[in-house]
Amino acid sequence: MAPPVLYAKSGDVHVAYTVRGSGPDLVWCPGSLSHQELWPQIPEFARLVDGPAQFARVLFFDKRGTGMSDRPAGIPTLEERIDDIRAVMDAAQSGRAHIFGVSEGGSMACLFAATYPERTRSLILYGTRPRWTRAPDYPWGPTAEEAEASLQGTIADGFKTDYTSDFMRKWLGPGLRDDAEFIEHFERLRRMSKISRRAYPTPGSSRSRGRVTSWARAVPRS
Repeated sequence: MAPPVLYAKSGDVHVAYTVRGSGPDLVWCPGSLSHQELWPQIPEFARLVDGPAQFARVLFFDKRGTGMSDRPAGIPTLEERIDDIRAVMDAAQSGRAHIFGVSEGGSMACLFAATYPERTRSLILYGTRPRWTRAPDYPWGPTAEEAEASLQGTIADGFKTDYTSDFMRKWLGPGLRDDAEFIEHFERLRRMSKISRRAYPTPGSSRSRGRVTSWARAVPRS
């Protein structure tokens, strides 16, 4: 049985989270896809959080603007977004935790660990980077202009995902790329991740989330 969905308060924003297992605390900072009720219904995704829950207390949350969490007005800064982690830890009475950042959640994890070292046991990163656009002191990734052009192209294409493309087939890998049931579940998760308790998924919410991801940085600007 999936754990109940709880809510932590970060300012005026309600952040949805769940707690699994027991042991040392592990805070899972997700990427752009998460939904506390839908995630456990997909076996391939459920195993990702249930596995660590065999040896740790896993605090898994939907970032503000995604899943079952509130969507704030405007585009939050990374400094504002890391307060989601703080709020969830406080609500779950977690003094210190291992901070695990996945994809764009890695930027949050990095900045949280740097800002709150006294609450960070360790920093674990997967499939992520400290920032998502190029800078004078970070010569990787697209420029801000290239990232915006890519986002505009996605908007013009109606935010469609071509699961038959070489990129998606390579990304999904063998076993999943030809699993029609998994792809159906994954596409539903992708849509539902853009829903908050107070709003329905729209191209605008996807556009805002895309800009948040593109601008996210966990290293200082020059």
